[in-house]
Amino acid sequence: MNERDFLAQRFEAQRTRLRAVAYRMLGSLSEADDAVQEAWLRLSRSDADAIENLDGWLTTVVARVSLNMLRARKTRREEPLEGQLPEPILDRADGINPEHEALLADSVGLALLVVLETLSPAERLSFVLHDMFAVPFDEIAPIVNRSPEATRQLASRARRRVQGEQKVPDADLDEQWRVVDAFLAASREGNFEALLQLLDPDVVVRADFGPTGETRVVRGPRAVIGQALFYSRMGLDMRRALVNGAAGAVSFRDGEIFSVGAVTVRGGKIVEMDFLGDPERLRELDLTILD
Repeated sequence: MNERDFLAQRFEAQRTRLRAVAYRMLGSLSEADDAVQEAWLRLSRSDADAIENLDGWLTTVVARVSLNMLRARKTRREEPLEGQLPEPILDRADGINPEHEALLADSVGLALLVVLETLSPAERLSFVLHDMFAVPFDEIAPIVNRSPEATRQLASRARRRVQGEQKVPDADLDEQWRVVDAFLAASREGNFEALLQLLDPDVVVRADFGPTGETRVVRGPRAVIGQALFYSRMGLDMRRALVNGAAGAVSFRDGEIFSVGAVTVRGGKIVEMDFLGDPERLRELDLTILD
């Protein structure tokens, strides 16, 4: 094995973790793959023998590339607050694809990614690297061009925001499915009281229909029930699916994919539902995994 092959082997051993870092930063698998590929290109052009800690070096490069991509996105205002939803990771209802397990560690549900989207790029990076990947603040500080103490404060603000939203779903997947199935059944039957019992008083629903449509945010049980009853009359074919590791559904209309819905269940109640209905982005999803 020559030196380049050995370097490529070491890089491949880190690819999944690097992809997980980038996905949490960017909320997009395609952009995460671009960030990881850029890290490989930089490594292949560098003097690898001079790198003392290759794993740390690669993490720093992926973090810097992701931070720059995130800042460019914010500058272009492509994703305003409560705007475009992150890209969902789909799996069959009976289990997660092994390739997705590392990406979804730490309960990285779609609702959590929505909260991360509201953070500043520096806050997001500080929180992701420190709280999710245990990177010390003195290693994160140069990436965000802050002191270690200032970086600690960035992560602290982000942590308070994430904890305040309480977006981590119940760990019991069977309980999640019980609530989701009951919600779908009550919607089909038009059972208002049953729906009301399944929804948290502060429930919120987000639906992203893409740049040609609009992002709708509905809050409160009665408004959410109104939306549920409306869509129940459209004759959608609903199929169970794991969305970022949590109970959810993929809906089809006349044989074409209509939306992907992620449901966050806490304490036996639905606290959030996030629907991706952007036709262009839906066409990019790999649905063969659901077969």
